[in-house]
Amino acid sequence: MTTFDGAPGTGAEPRYWRLSAFGLTVAAVFFVASLTPSMIPRAPLMQGVLSGLSAAAGYGLGALAVWIWGRALLLPLPEPGEDREVRFAFFALTLALALYGLWRAADWQNATRRVMELEPVGTAHPLTVGLVALVVFTLLWGLGSVVPLAARRAGHALARIMPGRTGPVLGAVLALWLLWALLNGVVIRQVMTVADGLFAAIEETFDEGSEPPADPMMTGSEASLVTWEELGNRGRDFVARTPDPAEIAAFTGAEALRPVRVYVGRTSADTARARAELALEELIRQGGFEREILIVTTPVGTGWMDPGSHDVVDFMWNGDTAHVAAQYSYLTSVLSILTNVEYGFDQARALFDVVHDHWTALPENDRPRLYIHGLSQGALNSQATLPFADMLADPIDGAFWAGSPFLSPVWAGIRRDRETGSPAWRPVYGNGSLVRVSNQENTYEQAAAPWGPIRLVFLHYGSDPIVNFDFATIWRAPDWLTEEPRAPDVAPEMRWFPLVTAFQTALDMTAALGVEGYGHFYVDDDYIDAWAALTDPPGWSAERAEALRAVFDARPPPW
Repeated sequence: MTTFDGAPGTGAEPRYWRLSAFGLTVAAVFFVASLTPSMIPRAPLMQGVLSGLSAAAGYGLGALAVWIWGRALLLPLPEPGEDREVRFAFFALTLALALYGLWRAADWQNATRRVMELEPVGTAHPLTVGLVALVVFTLLWGLGSVVPLAARRAGHALARIMPGRTGPVLGAVLALWLLWALLNGVVIRQVMTVADGLFAAIEETFDEGSEPPADPMMTGSEASLVTWEELGNRGRDFVARTPDPAEIAAFTGAEALRPVRVYVGRTSADTARARAELALEELIRQGGFEREILIVTTPVGTGWMDPGSHDVVDFMWNGDTAHVAAQYSYLTSVLSILTNVEYGFDQARALFDVVHDHWTALPENDRPRLYIHGLSQGALNSQATLPFADMLADPIDGAFWAGSPFLSPVWAGIRRDRETGSPAWRPVYGNGSLVRVSNQENTYEQAAAPWGPIRLVFLHYGSDPIVNFDFATIWRAPDWLTEEPRAPDVAPEMRWFPLVTAFQTALDMTAALGVEGYGHFYVDDDYIDAWAALTDPPGWSAERAEALRAVFDARPPPW
């Protein structure tokens, strides 16, 4: 008895190079599903990679289903005379599905682009997607053909010394383990090592025209406890972008201060605690505890600090602000989370502890209002390490987190325990006296109760895959796709498909910074509303907010 996939029901040697007809049909279904609207618009190359990955996953599932049916369960399959006709029918269905997906590909992509007010894709989009997907699928199919062949050879060898089916099963397990060990131990680790070295080298380079500040009360100056070289590119950029008092005064109409910005690079000290203590000393030297607003910020993985956020609060408070941060990594947030996530936790906790300890020792009526802030991995690190219970005796004034990754336990808890009827992408937590979440629409004032003594503000876009990803999307539809209302920046045409939507969202994370004001690209327009809700500047109004937006619209982009 033979299968319509070339894998025998009994006895005969399977031909691993022969394509599974049923597997190809399942691959085509996954291919079509991958072309449907997602959270982030994709360039043709990226869409082709995703579609190739999805098709390969579908093929693997289809081929596995046939193997289980015919070899594991020994259930009947088409007889030899029926084999060719059945395979032809599946091949024809596969081709029809693939052509249908490519025919709809541009329309589906434009559905995502439409909600973000982007230009539609060109006519060549489907062709590029199809060719790239075919190449990716072929490469993965080749790799997938080698694994079962290796498993079978190992099984035959082990069967000589082991009874029953123990040998074949152990051979399959051994082959899969060796594949994973190769990828994890050789490829992945080498990639991470090279990436860390590359980012470290970039940090040591100087931008043309980069000079230490002349003002002795700025980090990196000759009087500073932190040298200009130790700041790294991210720290130098943060300090150099400090708004000028004259620029702030033009907005506020009053004499302004130069904001205090303290940044300690990763090479400034050997340990997280030492870097934190150095940051505290520099903050004290610059008079940071004499300002009205003090913000402890955890940077993103590379150490970058978003000026679109920090500049906003500087203007709101007429420069009477102080910011302090310490770098913990050179890698991007994704790579840092995958390799050395504990570094970020250690640094965030150490910096908060030393600043909070000093702050609590000051008289309550003669110290700044203390806030913590983080974007992306910075939000994850500060949320995961903030000692909520330990600081209740003398709590901070609040926190502002933007783009909290899905791994964040605080963010996950808020979504899980949200009020009934509130959407997962903008959850209402309790009566709103402690926690408020908003997006581009600025709904911070829509709460059942006034603010309490501590304010926790979240800024999250509905189209941010880093915020909304969930591993459970592999087998069930996420709430942000099934519940109404849907986020205004997620296409109404987007649908959930098992496994495929998880692939889509995972790949969307790599392109989440592609569209300003959507995805993971948070902008000053929305930072303004968040900081206003958190710090409640005196005399603030909708008119003042619009005036500040006009100021930032006229400034050069932050990156």
